[in-house]
Amino acid sequence: MGTNEDTADARTALLVREAMDRATAELPALMDLAGPARAEGRRRRARVRVAIGAGVLAVATLGAVTASLLPGSGSQGPVEVVVAGPPSPSQPAPPPQPLHIEPTPGESSMADLPAAERTRQENFQDRAVGVLQSLLPPTVGTVQRTDLKVNFYQATKDGKAFPLIFSVRPSSEQPQPCQEVRGRVCAKATLPGGIVAHASTIPTGSGAVTETEVSFRYGTCNVRLSLFPHEASNTSAPVTPAQLLEVAKAPAFLDLVRTAQAQPMETEQRSVPGG
Repeated sequence: MGTNEDTADARTALLVREAMDRATAELPALMDLAGPARAEGRRRRARVRVAIGAGVLAVATLGAVTASLLPGSGSQGPVEVVVAGPPSPSQPAPPPQPLHIEPTPGESSMADLPAAERTRQENFQDRAVGVLQSLLPPTVGTVQRTDLKVNFYQATKDGKAFPLIFSVRPSSEQPQPCQEVRGRVCAKATLPGGIVAHASTIPTGSGAVTETEVSFRYGTCNVRLSLFPHEASNTSAPVTPAQLLEVAKAPAFLDLVRTAQAQPMETEQRSVPGG
C-alpha cells in the first residue's frame, strides 16, 4: 500500500493534467498553416499548458500542506505559526507627587535653589523613590519625596506618616559604629566591596517608639538611611535593622549612592568644635 505522500503526489499530478487539458481545449483550433505559423501555434499551446500547470501545482501544493496540518492527516505534530508584531513598550508608573513641607522661618527649601540644580535634585529624588519603594518591605507603605530637602522623604502606611532620611553627604569624618547603649540594638553586615554597614533600632522621645537606621562609609561620603516613628500614634518605624541592611546590599541602592557620591547634592558635613 502506498504512503500518504504517494497519494498526495498522484492527486497533484492528476489536477495539473486535467487543468491543462481543459485550458488548451478552449483555445481555437490551429489553422492549417504551413511552416512557421504552425510552429508558433504549437509553442503558444505549450506555453499555456506550462503556465496553467505551474499555477495549479502551486494551488495543489498549498492544499496538500493545509491538509497535512488537519487532525488525522498523519502529521507528526502541530505546526505553530508565529506572527511577530511590534513590541508593546511597558510604561513605567510615574512616581508619586512630591509632598509639600513648609519651611520654618529662616529655613531654606528646594524652592530656593537655582532652576537647573533643583531639577537635578528632583530627578535624583524621583529615582530614589522608585528604588526605595521596590526594596523596602510592604509594611513601610508608599514612599514620596518632599520639596523641603533632597535627603528628606516620607513613607505612608494606613494613614500614618513615617519621615524618611536618605542622605549621601560628603564628609572628612568616618561615621561612628553602632554601640548598644540606652536601649539601642545593633546589627551589621558586609556590603559588596567589603564595606561594613551598621544598622540599629534607636528609642526616641519617651522611649516608647523606635527609629531604625543603617549607615556606612562610601568613598568620600557618609551614607544614612533612617525611618522615623509616627509619634502621634505611638507607632515605631515599620522596618527592622536586618531589612535595612538588605536594602543597603542591593545593587540598585548602591547605584544611587554611587551617583550621589560622584555628583554631591548635599553640603559637606563639618564637625563643630566642642560639639
